[in-house]
Amino acid sequence: MIDFWNARYAAAEYAYGTEPNAFFKAQLDQLTPGRLLLPAEGEGRNAVYAAKKGWEVVAFDQSEAGQKKALKLAKETGVSLTYLIKDAMDFDSRTTFDVVFYGFFHLPPDALTPLYHHLNTFLKPGGTLLLEGFSKKNLGRGSGGPQNEAMLFTTESIFYLFDDFTTLEVWEEETVLNEGPFHQGSASVIRGVCTK
Repeated sequence: MIDFWNARYAAAEYAYGTEPNAFFKAQLDQLTPGRLLLPAEGEGRNAVYAAKKGWEVVAFDQSEAGQKKALKLAKETGVSLTYLIKDAMDFDSRTTFDVVFYGFFHLPPDALTPLYHHLNTFLKPGGTLLLEGFSKKNLGRGSGGPQNEAMLFTTESIFYLFDDFTTLEVWEEETVLNEGPFHQGSASVIRGVCTK
């Protein structure tokens, strides 16, 4: 998978654009800036937006090509952020985060559950977890995302990933994506706002 993402991010054009994910932006704009963790951050569009808004950002990805473009975007925007090359299961932090965002972070179920449970431990009690991913209803559409049904979400599967949280608001929604060349058009997504 590392080779896949390095190849996708190798082009000069940003695969998912340079503007933040619309759901992430709308939710983040309602919160007081603090520490933010962005796993699988790719080319840095969400990290750079958050840093501009005063968040202390820690992002990571396996892709060195993604990191390179993220740091380039940050420099051009005049913000600083921490961007690590890490496998998610190897991520560790001595401090916790106020917000964690899983943005289109899809994996096979046997890998996804332990990975999300691992990363959830870095969200502080009372912290906010945000999630947006493609639903199973998005299978066969040309708007992006895995074309493997097992890697797509349902509201029920999201509840299972965050079963120890105090509040979970999870819903399915139809939206229109306009995020670079690889997220375009009508899409069915699962969104979540959860409190630990």
